[in-house]
Amino acid sequence: MTDPAARYAEAQSRRAHPLTAAFAAAQRFELDPFQIAGCQALEDGRSVLVAAPTGAGKTIVGEFAIHLAMLAAGEKAFYTTPMKALSNQKFRELQEVYGEDQVGLLTGDTNINGSARVVVMTTEVLRNMLYADSPALAGLRYVVMDEVHYLADRFRGGVWEEVIIHLPPQVRLVSLSATVSNAEEFGDWLDTVRGDTEVIVSEIRPVPLEQHVLVRNDLLPLFDDRAGIATAQVNQELMRIRGGSGSRYENNRQAQEFRSRGGYAAGERRPPRGGRRPVRTANVQRIERMDRPQVVQLLERANLLPAIFFIFSRAGCDGAVQQVRRSGLRLTSREERDEIRRVVDERTRTLAEDDLHVLGYWEWRENLERGIAAHHAGLLPAFKEVVEELFRRKLVKVVFATETLALGINMPARTVVLEKLEKFNGEARVAITSGEYTQLTGRAGRRGIDVEGHAVIQWTEALDPQAVAALASRRTYPLNSSFRPTYNMAVNLIDRFGREQAREILESSFAQFQADRAVVGLAREVKDAEESLAGYAKAMSCDRGDFVEYAGLRRELSDLEKLNRADRPAPARIRDRRQHEIQSLRTRLQRHPCHTCPDREAHARWGERYAKLDRRVEKIRRQIDARTGTVARVFDRVVDVLAALDYVRVEADGSTVLTPAGATMKRIYGERDLLVAEALRQGLWTSLDAPGLAALASCLVYEPRRDEAGAGEHGLPRGPFREALGATQILWSRLDDLEQDHRLPGSEPVATGLARAMHSWARGASLDRVLDEADLAAGDFVRWSKQTIDLLDQLSMVAAGPVAVTARRALDAVRRGIVVYGSQ
Repeated sequence: MTDPAARYAEAQSRRAHPLTAAFAAAQRFELDPFQIAGCQALEDGRSVLVAAPTGAGKTIVGEFAIHLAMLAAGEKAFYTTPMKALSNQKFRELQEVYGEDQVGLLTGDTNINGSARVVVMTTEVLRNMLYADSPALAGLRYVVMDEVHYLADRFRGGVWEEVIIHLPPQVRLVSLSATVSNAEEFGDWLDTVRGDTEVIVSEIRPVPLEQHVLVRNDLLPLFDDRAGIATAQVNQELMRIRGGSGSRYENNRQAQEFRSRGGYAAGERRPPRGGRRPVRTANVQRIERMDRPQVVQLLERANLLPAIFFIFSRAGCDGAVQQVRRSGLRLTSREERDEIRRVVDERTRTLAEDDLHVLGYWEWRENLERGIAAHHAGLLPAFKEVVEELFRRKLVKVVFATETLALGINMPARTVVLEKLEKFNGEARVAITSGEYTQLTGRAGRRGIDVEGHAVIQWTEALDPQAVAALASRRTYPLNSSFRPTYNMAVNLIDRFGREQAREILESSFAQFQADRAVVGLAREVKDAEESLAGYAKAMSCDRGDFVEYAGLRRELSDLEKLNRADRPAPARIRDRRQHEIQSLRTRLQRHPCHTCPDREAHARWGERYAKLDRRVEKIRRQIDARTGTVARVFDRVVDVLAALDYVRVEADGSTVLTPAGATMKRIYGERDLLVAEALRQGLWTSLDAPGLAALASCLVYEPRRDEAGAGEHGLPRGPFREALGATQILWSRLDDLEQDHRLPGSEPVATGLARAMHSWARGASLDRVLDEADLAAGDFVRWSKQTIDLLDQLSMVAAGPVAVTARRALDAVRRGIVVYGSQ
């Protein structure tokens, strides 16, 4: 930096923020301006929202908050993530910095050093701590909420808002988000509920992204930079190919430049020194797609590995690995293969020998040694962690992954390949959104390693370069609240604050903030419309009388005549009455003073515009009424249901208090909170043994696939389990009716698809048998088992004696084998 003024400003900034300056100097790389700004805001005692692209280095701001907490005696910092895998990853990273004794991990099924000064946890764990007023909150100074855009998640997003609202006021909040289009709106809300909050938005990728389209066996740039970056003009070569007119790829300047950096098509040899590359003409009539092994070879020759291929199905990911394996392709050296085997053997040494074959271990390891792997939710969690570690270490070169990999895992690549720009959402094939495109391609480009990242889109006959360019150009998507009051939330809020204050707290949610913002816009629309209405009224004013009244008579007559024509089958008496009304309206119309006005039809045209706009204004006003206080109204309905079931009681002075049943519900979390609480109160599960309770708990957490047929009762355990299940299903039906009566959406029926397998697993059955009964991949079984464990853990603490004892036995029965291994 040579500018004296800039040097002086930087020196001043360092003096004003010495802690930021010292922290920045200790990093391996120079911090970007947005990172410096975030750290300085924290040093000034403010909360901060940092919205930046994937891989930009947002977490450095969160790490600075932890650094500040560790500098002050007795202060703590919590680091929250939306997923256990992310929590585990961050836990290991922070242990390397601060030591094992200073860092803890809480993820529901894992409790390591929970009283440490730095604790990594899932967001749900922190929410539960806040409601329980946990002693661990003492001394808490900073909370980092990583991936805070999960707030929009349909099922879990409300938890983020609960935490943000209920954190003690002295806690500084560090919110880290992907680039969203309404970051300022979200920041305004944070400022409202948390106090002084700095909003820092960066749209600059630390590693620039080059976008390519793979046509046949050539990588063509998506954009033509000759038109200038600001215009982002689509490469005309691609438009000509789509249009079906032949052209020579060699004419494309960017393609030449890319090849000059080492990019050569599959099967193409480099020309001798000084030689010219042969010019080829595109076969635009039928452009054949390269198969995956060829694409991998192309990327390898172009020095574009490691790469992530995003394939929007698990079967597609596994099939891609097999396809590359069958081709005989090997991407690793002998030394790399030896290291891969050492890592895999070390990380899997605790797995039972009998389970290795069931899990496809030997083939999985051989694929890893070839440098290829799949990554999706069906994999055993620890297998996914091995893949992530080997990929980060550049030992695995190609990963075929579903889009879940794009959600925060630290696994950047040099290149991201998208074979298709659409995915199956469970009901139909839909185009991916610009936000999804940004998340996926955000994995391309490793900071400190790559000069640029590369996104490669494979050509299909249906591909529209303009549509791809639109996806690539829009880098943001809106963050919308998914918050809704739950029964557990209601009893906790009433117990801590009382009903009226609870309503006020809920009115401070981001959901209501957005609704109110929308109301402001609607109110402005009404105001503008009212001005237009005044203009229309003036234009149709008549010196002979009230034309608004006259126009109303005309409209009423017209509507009645239309109804009479359309309703010819009506009984004669009704048609006669209508005919009488029509004649009466015609008479009144003819006698009205405006009827003889020579400008009547001109006035009438303005009258129609007035009536149409007036109807729209009334509709908007109804929308405003519906949106104002929406969250509090839902809360009132939830409380009404709780009152009907005697979980809360309204006292003589009008206050609302918890009953003993309500006090129990305070500690029951999850989608089925009301059903679980009511089943416990009615004693529906007292006759179950440990396997039976584990099976029934699985019915309350399991969500069947959209294409999964109802399991019915075939193969389900008999005896007490069937009786308890039947009683639980009847209870669910009654509660669903009650919710519908109170204008609440209700819940899905109890799902029995995992019950048989969970019962077998809790009785000690082999993994092979259980996965066959469940018809699930190992990773899915582990995920649902962990959720079953979470519920059993709650039951062990809140249920009455016999059920609590059975729940603890069920916990021990489920927590074995790959379920334990998958939790490490």
